[in-house]
Amino acid sequence: MSNKTIVILGIESSCDDTSAAVIKDGVLLSNVTASQAVHEAYGGVVPELASRAHQLNIVPVVDQALKRAGVVKDELSAIAFTRGPGLMGSLLVGVSFAKGLAASLGIPMIDVNHLQGHVLAHFIQEPPPASSPLPPFPFLCLLVSGGNSQIVLVKAYNDMQIIGQTIDDAAGECIDKCSKVMGLGYPGGPIIDRLARQGNPEAYSFSKPAIPGYDYSFSGLKTSFLYNLRDWLKDDPDFVDHHKEDLAASLEKTVVDILMNKLRRAAKNLKIKHVALAGGVSANTGLRNAFEDHARRYGWTIYIPKFSYTTDNAAMIAITGAFKYADRDFCPMEAPAYSRVAI
Repeated sequence: MSNKTIVILGIESSCDDTSAAVIKDGVLLSNVTASQAVHEAYGGVVPELASRAHQLNIVPVVDQALKRAGVVKDELSAIAFTRGPGLMGSLLVGVSFAKGLAASLGIPMIDVNHLQGHVLAHFIQEPPPASSPLPPFPFLCLLVSGGNSQIVLVKAYNDMQIIGQTIDDAAGECIDKCSKVMGLGYPGGPIIDRLARQGNPEAYSFSKPAIPGYDYSFSGLKTSFLYNLRDWLKDDPDFVDHHKEDLAASLEKTVVDILMNKLRRAAKNLKIKHVALAGGVSANTGLRNAFEDHARRYGWTIYIPKFSYTTDNAAMIAITGAFKYADRDFCPMEAPAYSRVAI
């Protein structure tokens, strides 16, 4: 290998965040994200509105990422982009833009699995002195987001095995839906997190599923929460207003307990002490506190991402692209986006 400088532009557009990032020789120089507030009025992401917003945002976001990095497009070595999974209309905007820019510059394209990107966010290195320790292989990663709840055994950047995953709803989806039935708004995760800090996590108990192995289930918890709430509202129509902090804290504790019980068992059985957290729900305070608690109690070395790397972002796409670039693992121009796939 030559000593040539490698500059990767990462593009992420799988859902409702348009993001671009630049990594130079493994170090992150910029990470720019445009979020979409338009969905709040609908209580969820509207795919058609999301793809339209991506079309408006992608050129200025990429332009800002290059400017903040102090890089011109002719210096780019390759373009890494989220190929899937995600919303097809949103993905197509990022994929089409990446293909057009790569073709115009005559540089290779690198397709990135969005979920793999979340796991590899732990390898994002910021300019000194901000660098943090990188997890050694193999390590376990709890990947929790609105659409995914998985325990991943990470043996190498390109060798990941899902050893447990949700068989129905994801943890983030469950929290969002419970927030919605309480009338608290969307997205529910940050709202529940904020209220839970002021509530009693032991105030209410909800059902925990008995699922074999390392798999998860959150639909039973969601149903249990809904039925209990319905009964309480019969007796007191203002029940949510009077008890929302305790409800949020009890819901959060139940979700965190379900997640950590399986993760703890997997770490013990596989004799792995290096454990990472990733995905949008990894921003949750209760889950982060549980990781800190397990590090003290079980001797884990834990890896918790910065808040800016928990949600969908292009830095994680760019660092995955840097790994793949080193292996010359490029993607043909005709590669289509895909909406569903595992790691």
